Order: sequence, then C-alpha cells, then structure tokens
Amino acid sequence: MRKMISTYEGFVTSLVNGGSIDSCEQIQSLWSGYGEILRIHLRGGDHSSVILKHIRLPQAAEHPRGWNSTLSHQRKVKSYQVETHWYQHYASLCTQGCPVPKCLGVSASFNESNKDSIKESNSETFMLLTDLSAAGFSQVKTSIPLQEVRACLSWLAHFHATFLQHSSEGLWDCGTYWHLDTRPDELAALDDQRLKQAAPWIDQALKQSHYQTLVHGDAKLANFCFAPANSTVSASPVAAVDFQYVGAGCGMKDVAYFMGSCLSDAECEQLEVPLLEYYFQVLRSAVNKLHPQVDAAHLEHEWRSLFDVAWADFHRFLKGWSPGHWKINSYSEQLTQRVIQRLGSAL
Repeated sequence: MRKMISTYEGFVTSLVNGGSIDSCEQIQSLWSGYGEILRIHLRGGDHSSVILKHIRLPQAAEHPRGWNSTLSHQRKVKSYQVETHWYQHYASLCTQGCPVPKCLGVSASFNESNKDSIKESNSETFMLLTDLSAAGFSQVKTSIPLQEVRACLSWLAHFHATFLQHSSEGLWDCGTYWHLDTRPDELAALDDQRLKQAAPWIDQALKQSHYQTLVHGDAKLANFCFAPANSTVSASPVAAVDFQYVGAGCGMKDVAYFMGSCLSDAECEQLEVPLLEYYFQVLRSAVNKLHPQVDAAHLEHEWRSLFDVAWADFHRFLKGWSPGHWKINSYSEQLTQRVIQRLGSAL
C-alpha cells in the first residue's frame, strides 16, 4: 500500500493545502482495466478526504463483452481527455441545482499541449476531485423510489438549462457513448434491418435539434450520488459523477437513458407522461431564470418530440452491442417502431 501511495503522494499533497495522506481505499476499477478510482483519507488541510481518478492506459484492454478494437481503445482514451477537460474548464460552471465534484488538480499524460495524441501503454493521468461523500452526497443506489427519480430528472433539467446553447469546445462534438459516429461495429452487428436502415435518420433528427445543450452522456443511476433523507447540504439532493462522454446534444438523450437505467418497461410506460411533465416543469423554470431570451415553450415542444427518437437511438446501439440485454424490452421496441414509422413517412 505504501508503495502505491508513493506514486501519487506528491501530487495529492501539493493540492490539499497542508494535508497529508492517512490512508486510501479503492472505490472501483475503471472499465476494461483502464485504471482505478481511489478515496484518499487525509490528516490536516482543507479536506478530510478526496477522490483520485487514476487513468492508466493498458497495453491490451479486456472488454467484458468482447468489443476490443483500435476504435474502441481510441474512444476510451478520448473519453478521459474529455473528462479531464470538463473538470478543468466546465465543472465550475454548474449551478446549485446540478452539483458535481470540484477539480483540485490534474497531472495528465494527455493535456492541453498534446490532447489530440493517443498515447499507448504506460501513459497515466491523475485527476484529483473533491469527495462528494464528504460533501454530504454519501449514498449510491441500485434502485430508487419515485421521489428520487424526480430528483435526478431535476438535476438533469438544471444541467441542461445551465449549458443550453453553450460551446462544447474540448468535449465530444456529439455527447453520449453510443452515438452513431463512434459505433460502426455495433451497427454492423445489428440484426434488426429496419432499425439499421433508420439509424442515420434517427441520428440526424437528434443532431438537427435547434436547441442543443451539453448532455452528461452516461446519466445512469450508478452515476448519481444521493444525500441522506432530510439533508440540507445542498439545494439539490443529488449530485453526479463520471463525465467521460459529456458533449453537445439534445437533452432528451440523457432523460431517456436515465429513465431506462432505473425503471422497468412497465414503469416506463406508466410513468413516461408524469416524469416528462416534471422534467419540463423544472427545465422551463431554470431556462426562464438563466436564459430569459430563450422561448422555453418552443424548446419544450421540440424536445418532447425527440424523446422517443432519443430512446430509439440508444435502443439501436444496445441491440447491436448486446442483443440479450435486459433493457431490450417491449416498451423500447414500441417506441422505436413508432419512431421508424414516423421518420420513414416524413422522408
């Protein structure tokens, strides 16, 4: 353990204003063996604990579903470049309605001077962040009640309003990890021929949305951290992490993906209308406050029409990537077929 700490001790202690490392623990390994996330407990200084994201590029990644390729590797490397840039240049812009960790510092093998390069083995980056658990967001959940579903949708609405029509420089030109341009292998593997033919239409409908924002890009339940009930630590009872796939896009991509991550197909069908109504209620309020020049009603009208399109977009990726995935259900098929029929008749 002491040897492991010595690899980043100088970097950490230089950023925590007099604190020293007491101990560390691994929170999780990064996807496909690309590093780890550590919680570092400190003595003295301004923080009782901090989070260190240690990105270490492997010589040969092992994808859990067998999707190993140069394209896959380059996508992951870029995702960490994007996340580094996000925390350095965008995270501080988040409002009280969409809290995120603060960036304390980055020691990067891919940085502003070589951010377009793809470094191979032995490249590593250290990203030091504030600990959301120490800030009061101490709970990560695998299932949530309806009240907390709404809390996450409120976070998304504030996030989308905050970055409405904002530049995405340094981030993904098209946010999310499943968008069509970066998933040719999964499209080729897709057996659903109608959906395969419709995929470019679906992609274009989302890209041509007049109202673009920044989307989180991986807004699943596992990437939200909750404050305990009755906590008053923040204006929001939930914060979010993991910004590897943040970039430009229609906000419905996050909303559809999030709902699919925590609700069954029956719940999605039953709750689609009230949950969308709640999201847009919060979005209208936030947009009117932050961007009074924007026609919030027109924005809502456009995005409502793209909810099922965004759902079909992720469904296309999922059916090519993992045809037996639990998220491939009757509700998703129903929405997707509706989109295919509507877009097809419009061409």
